[in-house]
Amino acid sequence: MAWFSLYLLSLLWAMTGTSTHTRSSCSVPPAQKPLVNGIQVLMESSVTHSAFPNPSVLIAMNLAGAYNLEAQKLLTYKLMASDTADLTIGQLALTIMALTSSCRDPGNKVSILQGQMEDWAPSSPNAEASSFYGPSVAILALCQKNPEMTLPIAARFAKTLLANSSPFNIDTGAMVTLALTCMYNKIPVGSEEGYRTLFGQVLKDTVENISRRIKDNGIIGDIYSTGLAMQALSVTPEQPLKEWNCKETMDTILSEIQQGKFHNPMAIAQILPSLEGKTYLDVPHVSCSPDHEVQPTLPNSPSPVPPSASNITVIYTINNQLRGVELLFNVTINVSVKSGSVLLVVLEEAQRKNPIFKFETTMTSWGLVISSINDIAENVNHKTYWQFLSGTTPLNEGVADYIPFNHEHITANFTQY
Repeated sequence: MAWFSLYLLSLLWAMTGTSTHTRSSCSVPPAQKPLVNGIQVLMESSVTHSAFPNPSVLIAMNLAGAYNLEAQKLLTYKLMASDTADLTIGQLALTIMALTSSCRDPGNKVSILQGQMEDWAPSSPNAEASSFYGPSVAILALCQKNPEMTLPIAARFAKTLLANSSPFNIDTGAMVTLALTCMYNKIPVGSEEGYRTLFGQVLKDTVENISRRIKDNGIIGDIYSTGLAMQALSVTPEQPLKEWNCKETMDTILSEIQQGKFHNPMAIAQILPSLEGKTYLDVPHVSCSPDHEVQPTLPNSPSPVPPSASNITVIYTINNQLRGVELLFNVTINVSVKSGSVLLVVLEEAQRKNPIFKFETTMTSWGLVISSINDIAENVNHKTYWQFLSGTTPLNEGVADYIPFNHEHITANFTQY
């Protein structure tokens, strides 16, 4: 009887095809909607002529319903003009989805992405889980354009995932779930049943791994991985053994927003669709609205009192002990900055006091990333990067967002993954 019920369930999912109704949904209470509006306005304000064109921001704007139509148009035009040669597989896939959500034709970007995925292979049999994130987005973007064409590509990708034994990554797992759920729902009639079995197995394993990361307060992994994980758990046809309490997750996220934890545009773009009851599976179904702006209702809380101008001391260490790197060092400095300063200010002050702390940055969709310290640069081929820690705990915010506290010990550790 149980098997027959599952069989009927799989048939229902196959018949729904493009449906994106959630299996476990929850919504923002009306009284807290201004909080969500507030972070959306903050995200949209990041779109400027000089800013990095972030397709994730445009997707979130369109799924939620944009308030700032000029920002929406500007970002759309910048992404339409983007050179595919400058984009990774993941960036190209997100650009296609962003343009689709704006009711714009991605043009030859789809065929270019298809060609890249036909040639794609992992760097090694046990490649880092994060290296599957971009290809997962690509499968999702291609599925939304032509699922039948994407079927063999997705099947090869799914088999590669089953063979991989690297440590689980929540963001990648969530994107894998969204991509293969799209494929699972759109398997053409008459196709081999093996496709459904294959996608179902990967989905089952992936969703179980996500569910094991659900904390007692509903956060999945950390607050910045929760948005994508919420999307994944809300649409997967393979439900985890551990039941997910969506309302608990929603309540905790709203509390974190109220505390000001979501101010990075990319972080907002990741969480906003779930707060609006949407997922990336809804991208092809966005109705492009007429050109009139809707004014959001924003929180009416009083303006915060400016913090005092007192200084704090941050202990800052730069460390490189990797063998094979020409310059080994472990140097510590005490840095005094204004209370409330972001970590980037600490790095700038340390650099001013001692040139050994000189650093370089690279702009990404998540903001500034430290790419080099003391002439030791990250290297994709060597799988090295600069990891920032508070004590022994890795930071989950970037240097332009994280605010150190008094006497905190921050370490920049040259690390290999």
